Amino acid sequence: MKLYNTLSGKKEEFIPLEKEKVGMYVCGPTVYDYGHLGHGRAAVSFDVIRKYLIYKGFNVIFVTNFTDIDDKMINRAELMKISVAELADRIIPEYEKDYRDLGIMKGDVQPKATEHIKEMVEIISGLEKKGYTYVLDDGVYFDVMKFKDYGKLSKQKLDELRSGSRVTLKESKRNPQDFVLWKLSKPGEPFWASPWGDGRPGWHIECSAMSSTFLGESFDIHGGGADLAFPHHECEIAQSEAYSGKQFAKYWLHNGFIQINNEKMSKSLGNFFTLKDIFRKFNPQVVRYLFLQTHYRSPIEFTEDLLMQSKNALARVHDFMTRLGNYKPEDQNVEQKDVEEFLKGIRGRFEAAMDDDFETPEAMAAVFDLIKEVNRRIDARTLSRKSKESIMNLIIHTDAVLGVFEPAKSESIEPEIMEMINARETARKNRDWPEADRIRKELLGKGIQLEDSAGGTIWKKA
Repeated sequence: MKLYNTLSGKKEEFIPLEKEKVGMYVCGPTVYDYGHLGHGRAAVSFDVIRKYLIYKGFNVIFVTNFTDIDDKMINRAELMKISVAELADRIIPEYEKDYRDLGIMKGDVQPKATEHIKEMVEIISGLEKKGYTYVLDDGVYFDVMKFKDYGKLSKQKLDELRSGSRVTLKESKRNPQDFVLWKLSKPGEPFWASPWGDGRPGWHIECSAMSSTFLGESFDIHGGGADLAFPHHECEIAQSEAYSGKQFAKYWLHNGFIQINNEKMSKSLGNFFTLKDIFRKFNPQVVRYLFLQTHYRSPIEFTEDLLMQSKNALARVHDFMTRLGNYKPEDQNVEQKDVEEFLKGIRGRFEAAMDDDFETPEAMAAVFDLIKEVNRRIDARTLSRKSKESIMNLIIHTDAVLGVFEPAKSESIEPEIMEMINARETARKNRDWPEADRIRKELLGKGIQLEDSAGGTIWKKA
């Protein structure tokens, strides 16, 4: 299995630090407002990566954080006239709900930054003893000139590094790219005690502390959006490796942007859609499906038309699942070697695509070839029970990674509707066509559309 390592700038064979065990840390959101599509894309990207590693037999320890203290949190809480802690308590459950709706597996550990102030202070103290820090009137800073490898992730020379988001421009800093480790408190701000005075952590130190607490000073995969590579991840590497003297993360993975009119979607530009906005119009599974159609490192030019295309394609997948579920083979126990060979080929294509830096578009193409061939065999009624079981087994295993085959709960129907569908099927078998037509019309009035085929009846919401 190969993955693209931002650190080396190329695809590398994946060899974890410990056999069959993977430590994985993904930077989570700053919880001052609802999550947007960009957050959803990052979460789905690393959910698929995590699940494929599990599919491959690795024991994955997955850590993803909530940043619940920073300038944005303080400013928004002040605007809302609530405490920063109250703001976090309101927003974190909303992220958890949105991610759950997207089919994202909950992290093994989901730490909040404010729960690990002690570890942050310990790291800063260690850096101070090693001579990497200096103190100004507003806090403690990391001197990037003391860390010779600063810039190795973003591939920029120190004197050419551009100022990225959250880089504090302060004339009294020794170097423009020096970053704050500990901010001394201002009146009315939350604060914690430290050797340098009451204050709060800088943004970058938070992830170094949380990742090392749960995964150790060296671990396998660090992930996040492409916008985090500089300065956030660059600074994480500098402070973590300066402190421990060890390699921080072995592989660095970054997902691409969501773009609107060729611009990165962001709250600062005002061109963003919250996940909740989209979920009011489209099932969250449609959004997940949309993300899988593009390789995780590539940008997505977002439009509502793209969502509609994903909705229609996903409906075909779910129609197929219903059709396969309803199919009743006449030949119960025959092993069909040609079917088994076909499924082996599909499985091989799926794994080859995912082994190549998690190429979900290619993996999905294999899935649609499966659907096309199985539909053909259902039409011809040439699938045995054993073959149907093999097909279902393959789908279950691939969908444990992709998460799009089984309709989301909101796509299920009430038991009484299912009873009507079954009653109509009985009427059809008894050739009671007037009763079958009556039930069909009644179901249509309830928003349920039926499609009859040789393989059985498929229902969908009209």
